[in-house]
Amino acid sequence: MRIHIATDHAGLEFSQTLQQHLAEAGHEVIDHGPTSYDPLDDYPSFCIGAAQAVVADQQAGVDALGVVFGGSGNGEQIAANKVEGARAALVWNRSTAELARQHNDANVISIGARQHTVDEAIEFIDLFIATPFSAEERHARRIAQLAEFEATGAIAGHEIR
Repeated sequence: MRIHIATDHAGLEFSQTLQQHLAEAGHEVIDHGPTSYDPLDDYPSFCIGAAQAVVADQQAGVDALGVVFGGSGNGEQIAANKVEGARAALVWNRSTAELARQHNDANVISIGARQHTVDEAIEFIDLFIATPFSAEERHARRIAQLAEFEATGAIAGHEIR
């Protein structure tokens, strides 16, 4: 599987360790930056680039997912979710890693590098990658509604309040 990774300065060390772990597990890892430590870097371009690459790969039929990191993971998740077709989930435990895939078919996860150990992050990422989307009708319907809103600003048959 192709895994796109991006971070900010707070997650740079995590990113390097996790890239090695993923490569050793047989994944093709694409690093969207940064490549060096800069405490004033701006994560949006890195995370948006990773999310765009995931969406483009998936649209081309490539098996791909994304992982973004930052101090809390919040801003990185927000940035990734600005990309049409990206479904980025903030992951903070085993359950959220699995449910992001099972129920939301998330294609990107965000992890707070200052919130977790490297071992925890590896566990969350491995679970995320290994967990398939359930494809249950209710979950597929909800994902379709999100995509419809993203494309049109409305959800047919539903009033947005």
